[in-house]
Amino acid sequence: MFKILRVDMAGQKAVFEDIPEAYQGLGGRGLTSAVVAAEVDPTCHPLSPVNKLVLAPGLLAATNCANSGRISVGGKSPLTGTIKEANSGGQLGQYLGRLGIQAIIVEGQPPAGKLFKLVIGKDKAELVDAKELKGLGNYDSVAKLKETHGDKVGYCTIGQAGEWKLAAASVAFTDMELRPTRHAGRGGLGALMGSKGLKAIVVDPSGGEMAPLKDAEAFKDAAKRFAKALTDHPVTSGGLPTYGTDVLINIINEAGALPTRNFSRGRFEGAEKVGGETLNEITVKRGGNPTHGCMSGCIIRCSGIFLGPDGAYVSKWPEYETVWAWGPNCEIDDLDAIARIDRMCDDFGLDTIEMGCAMAVAMEGGLVEFGDVRGAERLLMEVGTGTPAGRILGSGTAAIGEVLGVSRIPVVKGQSLPAYDPRAVKGMGVTYATSTMGADHTAGYATGANIMKVGGYVDPLKPEGQVELSRNLQAATAAVDTAGLCLFVAFPVLDIPDALVAIVDMLNAKYGLSLTTDDVGALGQRVLNIEKDFNLRAGFSAGADRLPDFFRREALPPHNVVFDVSDEELDTTLKF
Repeated sequence: MFKILRVDMAGQKAVFEDIPEAYQGLGGRGLTSAVVAAEVDPTCHPLSPVNKLVLAPGLLAATNCANSGRISVGGKSPLTGTIKEANSGGQLGQYLGRLGIQAIIVEGQPPAGKLFKLVIGKDKAELVDAKELKGLGNYDSVAKLKETHGDKVGYCTIGQAGEWKLAAASVAFTDMELRPTRHAGRGGLGALMGSKGLKAIVVDPSGGEMAPLKDAEAFKDAAKRFAKALTDHPVTSGGLPTYGTDVLINIINEAGALPTRNFSRGRFEGAEKVGGETLNEITVKRGGNPTHGCMSGCIIRCSGIFLGPDGAYVSKWPEYETVWAWGPNCEIDDLDAIARIDRMCDDFGLDTIEMGCAMAVAMEGGLVEFGDVRGAERLLMEVGTGTPAGRILGSGTAAIGEVLGVSRIPVVKGQSLPAYDPRAVKGMGVTYATSTMGADHTAGYATGANIMKVGGYVDPLKPEGQVELSRNLQAATAAVDTAGLCLFVAFPVLDIPDALVAIVDMLNAKYGLSLTTDDVGALGQRVLNIEKDFNLRAGFSAGADRLPDFFRREALPPHNVVFDVSDEELDTTLKF
């Protein structure tokens, strides 16, 4: 049933192929990384015709497994130069699964100036001229596409940032209401999609079907057990659906680990004004929806709908990382402003983490003052309109820092650090330093054990135990991404033993396998080894697995600690 759709942008052809033996048993991140490692020259320029864009739903797509509709986007990153996978919600993961498409591989480049949309249906795919979408943001692109393709399909688009091939550009996916609010944000993969002359992907799931199951009864039983674990765990059944991911603002602030004013402090005085509790209060007061799923089949439903003071739709709830990047990191304590900025980033097609970090560095460099909302919005608008300053800012944190002569540039392998200061959450520091994809909190979420005591406890202020914690989490996360599951399922998996068993049982029932829980870790290790090998061939040695030196030199208030996990220990993190 399942095929690979290979798209030749140079010849404007799209053909279905059988899945090669080397890619069998993989989905999601495992498949995108395997394809990139096997088919892309690691030394190529990320925007050259040699690079490839890969989109893949997970192994559990098109089933009734809860929270299994994630989609992975992969390629050689225009931001980091490493292998890259960025993960998103939205509808396309399930839709591609129903059509029997295990991956889309986009290769080559069309003649300069040509822009296309890829239209996919049951057993068919074609490239269609998309000149009418040129220069449009994601919201206007989807509105235009709906005029032709209707509202029973799913859309994947890039905004202006992707067309201009800016290194902070994201890939947008529509949610259940066909809003382009779900983004594969990290690593500049929107620029890679833009370099292919591909403005949009349209997926019509009509005629598709749920994935075949080798043992339907066993799958049904395991899916019920897995759903029960999600609804039993207090994080996935209480905290996240009530306050969204923004619930973390006050938690991380209290822990003294909330990067503030471009990673110069660990607490923000205005944290309560932008925290999840306030976000919920504002939403309810304005008649918005505090509990909303980013994709069909989601039972956590942590993505609310943010309305403005006039009751009009502004954006989905800004995620914790977005609120932090544009809030505490830039010393902005206005949720309405942050929601407007989130909408702008979604429309232009920009990673909110990269851009928030870039803005804080720009503030440190004197382009605008910290806390200046209007100045921040003005600079962000320059990214969307393509001014020279805007294009530099849209090239990411490292680029703007170098241009402005700023020394505190919080990046690893060119990618900006997310919302946990590595000096006060040292397990996250290990993950940031050693991830195959640059600084990435989702690569190995040590905050669970460091701060929330999920799956055990490792003191966040001490170096002991952090490498082992990060190593295990990075392998587990790679497996979760390969299955196509939402990262937040990790909370019950770490605390409720049957949750992991249920995942394994679902994989066995779907594919007729006899995997054990040990095989899940082995799968994650296999994916990480594929990614490490690509990076080594691309020229990334152990010396690239380091945090910026200011994290070792500058003590972070209020705990006045530095990052002190040794280089020797870091070098053992991904050795299995």
